[in-house]
Amino acid sequence: MADHRKLGLSLALLALAQLIFALDLNIVFVALPDIGAELGFTSQTQQWVVSAYVVLAGGFLLFGGRAADLLGRRRMFVLALTLYAVSSLAGGLATSPAVIIIARAVQGIGGALLLPSTLSLLNNLFEEGPKRNRALAVWGGAGASGLTVGALLGGVLTESFGWPAVFFVNVPLAGIVALAALAVIPADPRGRQRRRFDLPGALTVTAGATLLVFVLVQGPEVGWTSRTVLVAAVLAVLFLAAFALIEARSADPLMPPRMVRNRSLLVAVTVTAIFMGTFGALPYFLTVLLQTVHQFSALQAGLAFLVPSLAIATGTQLGERMATGLGVRATLVYGFSIGIVGTVVLAFAFDVESSFAASVPGLVVMGVGQGIVWTAMWIAAASGVAAHEQGVASGLASTTLNLGNAVGLAVLIAVANAGVPEGDGARAATADGGFVAVLLTAAGMVVGLLATFALPRRVAVAKEEPVLV
Repeated sequence: MADHRKLGLSLALLALAQLIFALDLNIVFVALPDIGAELGFTSQTQQWVVSAYVVLAGGFLLFGGRAADLLGRRRMFVLALTLYAVSSLAGGLATSPAVIIIARAVQGIGGALLLPSTLSLLNNLFEEGPKRNRALAVWGGAGASGLTVGALLGGVLTESFGWPAVFFVNVPLAGIVALAALAVIPADPRGRQRRRFDLPGALTVTAGATLLVFVLVQGPEVGWTSRTVLVAAVLAVLFLAAFALIEARSADPLMPPRMVRNRSLLVAVTVTAIFMGTFGALPYFLTVLLQTVHQFSALQAGLAFLVPSLAIATGTQLGERMATGLGVRATLVYGFSIGIVGTVVLAFAFDVESSFAASVPGLVVMGVGQGIVWTAMWIAAASGVAAHEQGVASGLASTTLNLGNAVGLAVLIAVANAGVPEGDGARAATADGGFVAVLLTAAGMVVGLLATFALPRRVAVAKEEPVLV
């Protein structure tokens, strides 16, 4: 009974950590205008409050996964939360653009260490099958809801206490979870088989992934043909090519080539990229609809996000039951299908004459589909992967998650803003642009639906059974 209770407490801490990670992805968006005005950002540099986090988080995820496997999952989990707490404190106390950008960059590194270690702990504490599926549903519910709850919390905190509050809120949360983890989560096992960290591989993939995310984030802002973007793109290709060469020749590679031959993992990383390029991009356009078209306040917009948050949380629980009963492939098919229907319905609410009520049916149906896909795709990513490689598998899926979000937002925002004029008519044009972008998002979900058919009907369990840490 004591072990069962401790396992439940461990799951609660892992879910709370995922909530912190997910909240931080969106909580800053609502506060960004106030941050820019008070700290003196220019219109060209303000976006780096968001981009610094995204670029560093995307670049270090695979490194974080390897570190969790070799240096200890609990150890990296606590280190990541400590980085979160310290950098959040620095961000809230910032009095200049440089300080807050550096703080956000360190937060990004903390996020890159946190997500793979959290997933790796979960996948090793719970054996593959119904138990892991239930655990992933709880963890997924916290994370998927956090993507939208972040906008609500950001609005409440910014209006009530000012923009520093969106940073300060992380300090006690991350600190408490880090301390509790030392008491609740089982210690990292001793006597591990000695394995090399593959430093050349870690350095090249981190540099390459960071530069690639930088290109995807900066391209829409400064132009795809600018010298900075072109140089970064060339360097990204060179570093990633070097990484592939190193891995092919390494005796103990960071990402063993056989993992790429795991069809379940390969489909899962493809689905995570499509998920964040489609479902994950919708909160941005919903924010634009609410605040620019309907002219909601930050608090009103945040409250409106409760609708999809509840739908997503419901979907994650349905996803667990469906994956256990129907299998992961069928669950992903149903999830994407529901999401496509809901997204198409949502698109028709992007009209300057419509009300928020018109978007509710689409938000509910889309949210349920999103929750189902979110849970099922992480189950697929962990299936058939040996315990000692769960960190790398989680890091790989998380990396494509970030890349998909960067690519999806870059393309969809460019489409949505293509015909938006300044001044009169901007609200109507913004609504029309959002309509096209959201329909394009539904088309992307169709691609995700088709990709799921490549998933094996049954996934073989890894030869090395998951070991309880």
